[in-house]
Amino acid sequence: MTIAIVDYGMGNIGSVIRAISACGFKPSVAKTADDIMQADKIILPGVGSYSKAMYEIRQRGLEDAIIESAIDDEIPTLGICLGMQILSTLGSEHGESQGLGLIPGNVVRLESNSRDIRIPHVGWNNVKHDGTSPLFSGIPSGTDFYFVHSYYFDAANSENVLATTDHGNSFACAVYREHIFGTQFHPEKSQQPGLRLLKNFLEL
Repeated sequence: MTIAIVDYGMGNIGSVIRAISACGFKPSVAKTADDIMQADKIILPGVGSYSKAMYEIRQRGLEDAIIESAIDDEIPTLGICLGMQILSTLGSEHGESQGLGLIPGNVVRLESNSRDIRIPHVGWNNVKHDGTSPLFSGIPSGTDFYFVHSYYFDAANSENVLATTDHGNSFACAVYREHIFGTQFHPEKSQQPGLRLLKNFLEL
């Protein structure tokens, strides 16, 4: 099985590689459209801004390959943090940018009305889900995962929300559409629960 971690110049690729290896799988780094088109699983990592991410993906000629693989070829795809955000329709970070459009929704800034709720949202927080998705198999609702972000995915349709967390307000921290998934938290930095989630994805 070819597990392609997409390199668009903004991903925490090293930690994702180590986590996938710890799950017993051998990942590869996809730098070209051809690399993506040959994959059996696609992972979009990411650290940075939405607008810069989409700029790099387009400059490197990766956008069409990601969309074709995910939609036409039905390749299981996982976006992590910024990688989840760019699955959306539109992002507002550093001006409006069109996303990949794989899951309907907009990415907007987190807001806080309390000194106790700091932005960016950094650290461990519990993730609530209904237990029906294979992505969270063996992971109880309320398990803590590690977050680092200032923007969140405002899904257009509630049926695309897989899990939520609270940081001032409740927001989607995992989304999905058929075989396409995204997590706002970092499973590769979330110890055993994160490894379990990655293994669940890789075994889909």
